[in-house]
Amino acid sequence: MGDIFSSTSYNEEHQNLASSMNAYFMNFKVENKILSAETINLIKSNLEKGYIDSVGAVIDDVLKEIDSAPLNIAVTGESGVGKSSLINALRGVGYEEEDAAPTGVVETTMKATPYKHPRFPNVTLWDLPGIGTINFRPQDYLRKVKFGEYDFFIIISATRFRQNDAQFAEVIKCMKKNFYFVRTKVDIDLQNEQKSKPKNFEREEILQKIRNNCLASFRQIKMDKPQIFLVSTHDVSKYDFPILIDTLLKDLPAQKRHIFMLSLPNVTEEAIERKRDSLRQKIWLKALKAGALATLPMVGIFSDNDIKKLEASLKEYRVLFGVDDITLQNLAENLQVPVEELQAIIESPKLLEKKKDESIGERLLKYVERFCSANGGLLATGLYFRKNFYLQLHFLDTVTNDAKTLLKKTVSEKLTSH
Repeated sequence: MGDIFSSTSYNEEHQNLASSMNAYFMNFKVENKILSAETINLIKSNLEKGYIDSVGAVIDDVLKEIDSAPLNIAVTGESGVGKSSLINALRGVGYEEEDAAPTGVVETTMKATPYKHPRFPNVTLWDLPGIGTINFRPQDYLRKVKFGEYDFFIIISATRFRQNDAQFAEVIKCMKKNFYFVRTKVDIDLQNEQKSKPKNFEREEILQKIRNNCLASFRQIKMDKPQIFLVSTHDVSKYDFPILIDTLLKDLPAQKRHIFMLSLPNVTEEAIERKRDSLRQKIWLKALKAGALATLPMVGIFSDNDIKKLEASLKEYRVLFGVDDITLQNLAENLQVPVEELQAIIESPKLLEKKKDESIGERLLKYVERFCSANGGLLATGLYFRKNFYLQLHFLDTVTNDAKTLLKKTVSEKLTSH
């Protein structure tokens, strides 16, 4: 393989690392960044001053924080508005799965009910009883449901938002927490309108009418018009759900964005790209630490330990993006197609397959060469990536493309079945 790395002096190298970091993280949208501006500046400053041990310590702390950051989301609204359905949609859990939040259940308790994400135990969605269903003042209600535990609140209605909802939001605002108004079941409203007025049905006009109706209810109770998100829990890829997710990500602290992005279902290509961006930043941080601690990277033959680490990374990415064997089997059953049909259209399971004419090490070196060629050599001037980081980025890109391929297949099969 050609010489893809160049030599620089020790000081020049770390100056280049500092400028590379700044340039690299500027390429990500604010809502997708997993590092705060303060953390980026701290790492950059330590690099510029040559405090390499400090750089490693900061990166270790950052990675530990973003991996272990707890996220608690409160969902509230009156009985029957679709709280459980939204909780299940955000967790990527089907209605009939064992740990799904029960739907269609009459609300009779004051207790907040937690639902852990099936793959990310740090993420918990809480089903709170609607404030209109109980006889408490908003301040007392928040105290009883342990207000301080939640990162933000989603207030749901399936019709009009009521004075209780507005009062509740005002109290949350005073306590310096974020809240979001979500109007559910818009798909049902559209279906009803289309049935009753098939000749004059205009989808966008009906959606605007629903939005205006919600805003009118806030004018009546003399509250400043908030942003209203129109969603369908039966198809979260449509309507305002993607906009809601963008808004939540912008408002979350940087260290909590990573876990939230990974926990979201792959309902759109944009959601898949978000996960990829989040993981690219994490891989880059590990590479930065390795590059800062080594004058020249190891580019040579792969050891058994290298291959084991890469196997573990590939397995993790496949699970995170829903292209692992178990998820493929479940998807095949849902789509009523042979699992072999899905396996044939994805590439990631083949990345570490053995071939007669070459060893795994030789194949991996070819992947490095191919990745460098496609990305113009080094990803950022002066940043030394060890070979396994190039490969992790290549593996991540392959798994990302597989997830998009499966999403297109899912959409196509559903359209065909209808």
